[in-house]
Amino acid sequence: MNIQSPAVRHEQMRIAGSFVDTDEHVEVFNPYTNRVVGTVPAARPEHVRSAFARAAAFKPKLTRYERQRILLRTAEILAGRKEEFARLITAESGLCWKDSLYEAGRAYDVYSFAGQLAIKDDGETFSCDISPQGKARKIFTTRTPLLGAISAITPFNHPLNMVSHKIAPAIATNNRVVLKPTELTPLTALALADVLYEAGLPPEMLSVVTGNPHSMGDAMITDPDADLVTFTGSVRVGKHIANKAGYKRLVLELGGNDPLIVMEDADLDKAAELAVTGATKNSGQRCTAVKRILCVEAVADDFAALVLKKARKLKCGDPMDPTVDVGTVIHEGAAKEFERRVNAAVADGAELLHGNDRNGALYPPTVVDRIPYTSELVMQETFGPVIPIIRVPNDIDSVIRISNATALGLSSGVCTNRLDYITRFVNELDVGTVNVWEVPGYRIEMSPFGGIKDSGLGYKEGVQEAIKSFTNVKTYSLPWPA
Repeated sequence: MNIQSPAVRHEQMRIAGSFVDTDEHVEVFNPYTNRVVGTVPAARPEHVRSAFARAAAFKPKLTRYERQRILLRTAEILAGRKEEFARLITAESGLCWKDSLYEAGRAYDVYSFAGQLAIKDDGETFSCDISPQGKARKIFTTRTPLLGAISAITPFNHPLNMVSHKIAPAIATNNRVVLKPTELTPLTALALADVLYEAGLPPEMLSVVTGNPHSMGDAMITDPDADLVTFTGSVRVGKHIANKAGYKRLVLELGGNDPLIVMEDADLDKAAELAVTGATKNSGQRCTAVKRILCVEAVADDFAALVLKKARKLKCGDPMDPTVDVGTVIHEGAAKEFERRVNAAVADGAELLHGNDRNGALYPPTVVDRIPYTSELVMQETFGPVIPIIRVPNDIDSVIRISNATALGLSSGVCTNRLDYITRFVNELDVGTVNVWEVPGYRIEMSPFGGIKDSGLGYKEGVQEAIKSFTNVKTYSLPWPA
């Protein structure tokens, strides 16, 4: 029996707690049914300006204890409304029910961890009498909120969790946020704002503006009261932000083209399970999804057969059906692009083993073998449930060279038990994360996460690292007898 879709929602923006509407609206579509599931206002630059001005005028004075209570209360509310949020996520994104429930659970972790860290004083102490030039003093550090507000811009693939990764660390550090969720999936973010207000967050600390660049332009990037711009999304938009933002701190989490590497000593059944799961969860729409499988020739035939067997077991269909494993991608245009790239790879010599039979925005798990590693399908980020096998020579030097051959460097997974291989992968793969016997996407919401090269500027997400990025370090010193 399918899960019931939520009622159509006609939303307003939340600007410092005020409900604000506009004459022009953006329709939000269910990718599976192509029906409208909600509407949101199309903000203009003056709405963005108002949100930042109200944020800048408010100076939060929440104690660490008060911040912790707000964050933990938010986690509790989300846990109690897990299915309500999952319905909303599935309705506006097309992600299957299983993936949406998982996302709601992850968001609980984000607020829980942020609440725990809110009461931790991570200041440092430096004794000054440690050299001939020293004095009888001590230097202390403390972290302070930003003077202005945080501009947070989020993508469609994690409508709840990605938003939470921007907001929770900001609350933990007494910062104010102006959030702009993508126009494709804004409904979940607005529902989350209401939960945060309900949990006791002063409304001036969070505004949510909706719309798209056509109506609001670059206001989220250029506002004078935005001290920091944190963005998760495409490389193209990330570089545009970097060019436009000017003298602002930037935290850019961009694309990934993450390899799963399978060496000759690997347990092939376990590796195939990681490959299929890593490539298809969240409909393959994760920057850390398995986007390339580099398998050495010595075991490639057996490995490809196992991958095909597991991929055929996955059910693709109505996202509201609890038995479905893979829902839609974000819209039909994206599915058509994946179809085109697979066809181009086949024209270049790849072998289609399964899938590539698109139906609207439904794009099923698609197994492609013998892909040239220079093919667009695997050189660019293919943001869907394609399971692409690249057969590589039986030497680790070639594996590392081919893995590092793309412009992106976010994460990786490695299937081997040889310590000599593992140490080389950790040291030589040009990525932010190396997971041994796990998918590239494995992490906890606390741990550092981010990439290098075109995947980002090196700043990390994860609650603990975001708290560092969202604060200024102030030092002070006092006389201190030796």
